[in-house]
Amino acid sequence: MGQDKANLLLGEHTLLQSVAAIVQPLFRDVIVSVRRPRAECNLPQVSDDLAHAGPLAGLAAGLARAETAWVFAVACDMPFITPQLIARLAGFREGVDAVVPVVQGYPQPLAAFYATRSQDALRVCLAGGGKHSLREFLAGLAVCYVDEAEMQATELRSFFDLDTPQDVALAINLRKAM
Repeated sequence: MGQDKANLLLGEHTLLQSVAAIVQPLFRDVIVSVRRPRAECNLPQVSDDLAHAGPLAGLAAGLARAETAWVFAVACDMPFITPQLIARLAGFREGVDAVVPVVQGYPQPLAAFYATRSQDALRVCLAGGGKHSLREFLAGLAVCYVDEAEMQATELRSFFDLDTPQDVALAINLRKAM
């Protein structure tokens, strides 16, 4: 994208504000994982402890701060995440360490539930010489992968993420049409 996605405007609100507004009514606590503290964000924040570890370090910081058994992790560039999808995924948490949707054959680890008990496995993954990828982390967990066939068509819009300026333009048009 060439710039900080969290501060991109989608209508009158930033991407971060848009996603936060969706999840705040669903969860007692919403924690924002950031590389550096954001003065414009009025939610509790945690900073990545490890440089160059990407989203995995952000997830580690969020899990360490959580006071609940489960954390729902969502990327700020997914402004169409639906409460219905989150509720559906929550129904698959029994007996696993993570619940990860799969769309068009690809796991979506940044729209997923993680048990806070998986922190030890996450620390091991970060300490190893691996790629520091969410997929590498998931390989060491008991994961329930939820295929798109188990989701409603309206929930699949949740996985529209914004990676290019063209995606942002399309998202603005989609938002207007909603």
